Amino acid sequence: MHQSQLIRSSTFLWALAVAAAFALFVVGLFAFIYWKLDDYLVARSDRMITTRIHFIADLPPARRISAIADHLGQDSRGVQYAGLFDAAGTRLAGNIDHLPRELGLDGAVQGVRLDLFEKPAAHVPVVRAVGRRLDGGDVLVMGRNVDETREISSVVGQALALGLLPAFSLCLLAGAWLSIRAQRRVEEVNQRVQRIVAGELRERLPEGGTDDPFARLAGIVNGMLDEMETMINALAGVGNDIAHDLRTPLTRVRLALERGRTHAATLEDLQEITDKAIAGIDQSLAIVTALLRLTEIENNRRMAGFGEVALDEILREVCDVYEPIAEDKRIALGVVIERNVQVWGDRDLLFEAVANLVDNAVKFTPSGGRVELALEAEDGTALVRVSDTGPGIREQEREAVLRRFYRSDKMRNTPGVGLGLSLVAAIVKLHGFRLIVGPAPGGRIEILAWTGRADKAATCRSRTLRHADADLMG
Repeated sequence: MHQSQLIRSSTFLWALAVAAAFALFVVGLFAFIYWKLDDYLVARSDRMITTRIHFIADLPPARRISAIADHLGQDSRGVQYAGLFDAAGTRLAGNIDHLPRELGLDGAVQGVRLDLFEKPAAHVPVVRAVGRRLDGGDVLVMGRNVDETREISSVVGQALALGLLPAFSLCLLAGAWLSIRAQRRVEEVNQRVQRIVAGELRERLPEGGTDDPFARLAGIVNGMLDEMETMINALAGVGNDIAHDLRTPLTRVRLALERGRTHAATLEDLQEITDKAIAGIDQSLAIVTALLRLTEIENNRRMAGFGEVALDEILREVCDVYEPIAEDKRIALGVVIERNVQVWGDRDLLFEAVANLVDNAVKFTPSGGRVELALEAEDGTALVRVSDTGPGIREQEREAVLRRFYRSDKMRNTPGVGLGLSLVAAIVKLHGFRLIVGPAPGGRIEILAWTGRADKAATCRSRTLRHADADLMG
């Protein structure tokens, strides 16, 4: 990666901004500490010299000179100053040569420049001093050098340099590392996206096994790619399936018409051939109609007609419709309803979904068997179960049966176009419900729905659509 790209990257710029903010904060913190410490040292010096001047001022005049000498003698650091002057300003004791003109004699501490009796080679210091006129006209001056705050300033500066510069450099290095890492991940994602665009539909974005936002985003995109791959693969086979399923009835129609034109001798023969041709055309139209209905449902064009739907009424109506058909095959058809249940959805579509399940159950259940519809409700959920005593759906086919035009080998000779369960799955997905395919032997398919009005149904739908449109459960 080029150096200019590294510097211009948002990660590095953010790291630089954070490092600058951190440096400003540390500088401000150290300045505050220095300011508070300087105030503390000055205040402490003022208290010390004020206490000292009161002590010496209260001594008898004969002891003041010796007290000043003892005070200065105990000053090993050379920061204490004292001077005793007569009324004319002549020095009587101490290391202050002249009485400062700007110094007030009211006992208030102030900063003044002192002329020392034995001047050092260095500059004349500015000290904190206090002056007081004593009884008898003498003047006592006490002072203390507070230039030690400069030493503290130097220490603070060194600590700031030793602590701040490495920290600032560490922030920049961290920013550079994060920027390089992000750029590498983006570059890897870009390469994989290019491969996906080139047609490698099984390629996926790297998730890295972490839980950072980038990995979560990659996981979401990979889920979307899984759905797209499934849809594209399904679409790739739909054309062939449509052609195959339409060609068979159309071929029969054509052969029937050719034979009728050649061999029909009477009007009755011609009518029989025409009826067979119409039946074949109707089968082709049924396939086209089912495909159009699937497209309509999958495009969510029916959601505007949603409302409160009584599932118990739908189950009873479906049972009434298919009861004569079941009787003809000597199949017992029954319905078990625990209580009345209301769900939010499209009544016609839900009727069609349940009717398709019952139609399949009756179609694939052998004579003398049983088909049962059941409705259970508990804790805001409703379960519609269609079970039968037929062969059921094998475990390896539970996902395949939901694809368009899929028909197992043992059901090839059974009438149908292979779109019934696809239509049911699309209706269930539109409503935000769950489709559960049970194991064999015996057929069992369940629709898990959520009861309640539109707001609750919308919440359930948003939660469910994050999963697959059908759960294949044992």
